[in-house]
Amino acid sequence: MEHRVGLLVFIYALLGSAGVAQQSSGHSAVVPPAVQEMDNTRNLPAGPIGPSDLVNISIYNAPEFTRTTRVSQEGNIRLPMLKREIKAEGLLPAQLEDAIAKELVNERILVDPFVTVTIAEYQSRPISVSGAVRNPIVLQASMPVTLIDAITDAGGLAPEAGATILITQPATDGRVKSEVKQVGVRALFEGNDPSANMLLSSGDEVRVPPARKVFVVGNVKTPGAYPLEDVDSATVLQMIALAQGLTQYYSNEAYIIRRDGTGTAQQITVPLKQILKRKAADVVLKGSDILYIPDNSGKRMTLGTLDKIATFGSTAGAAAIVYH
Repeated sequence: MEHRVGLLVFIYALLGSAGVAQQSSGHSAVVPPAVQEMDNTRNLPAGPIGPSDLVNISIYNAPEFTRTTRVSQEGNIRLPMLKREIKAEGLLPAQLEDAIAKELVNERILVDPFVTVTIAEYQSRPISVSGAVRNPIVLQASMPVTLIDAITDAGGLAPEAGATILITQPATDGRVKSEVKQVGVRALFEGNDPSANMLLSSGDEVRVPPARKVFVVGNVKTPGAYPLEDVDSATVLQMIALAQGLTQYYSNEAYIIRRDGTGTAQQITVPLKQILKRKAADVVLKGSDILYIPDNSGKRMTLGTLDKIATFGSTAGAAAIVYH
C-alpha cells in the first residue's frame, strides 16, 4: 500500500513539473485558468488584422495590460507603459501575441509574458450588398462568405431584381482597375452552375440592378411596364403575351420608340400583322423600349406622350395613358 501511494505522489509531481515547463516555454503552454476567465468575449475566426478591427488582449498576471482596443487607421495599437505603438495590420492574432510579448520584454516591463489575442469585431473586411435587395447592408467577412450568403444576409432579392448580379472586386495581384463580374440569378439560385456561388472577399461590392422594362401601350388587353425575363432583350410577341394579348381592333403595324446613345427618340415600324401570320420575323425589343400598338383607325400617340409613359414607369401610369 505504501508503495502505491509513493508511486502516485511521484506521478502527480512529474505531471506538475511538466505543466510548469510548458508554461515557461511561451505560446505552446497550456492556457492558465485565470486567462480563460478573462477571455470570455466572443472570439471570431482568426484572420489578418486590419484598421478599425477590435481586438481583445489578455496578459496573464498583468491586468493593467488586459484590455479591448481598436486598431487605428494606421494599423497600430498602443498599450500602457510601452513607448512605441505596435503594428497590428496584416498580422494574425498569434503573430500579434508574439509582437506584444517581444515589446514587453525589450522594454523590460515583463520577463516572460503570456499574451493572448482574440478578435472581438472585424471592421476592415466590408462587403456591401446594394440595389434590388430587401435590406441593403454592409457585412464583415469575418469568415468565408459566398454570394448566396451575402444576398441572404441582405434579406434576399427584391421583386424588381433583374436577371444579373454584378460583383465589383478591388484591384489586386497587379491589376490596375477593379474587375466587374456578372452572375446570372437563375444560374445562382437554380444550382445549375456551382461556380456561380462565388466566394467573396474583403472590399467586394455586390449590386443587384433592377430589371429593365419594356412599356406596352395601345391596343392590348393589359397595358403596362413589363420587366425583361432575359438579361437585355425580349420580342414583340413575348411582350404582347405578357400584356394578355391584343384587343379586337389593332392596327396592321406597331411602333417601337427607342432612345439612342444621345438620348434622341427613334421610331421603328413593326409589321405586326405579318409577324402574327408568320410571314415576317419577330422583332427584338430592348430595355426601356416603348411598344405602341395603335388601333386600325390610324390614331397614334405622339412621341411626347409616349415619353411621358416611359418616365411615369408604372403599370398604372401606362394603363391610364392610352390615347392622346
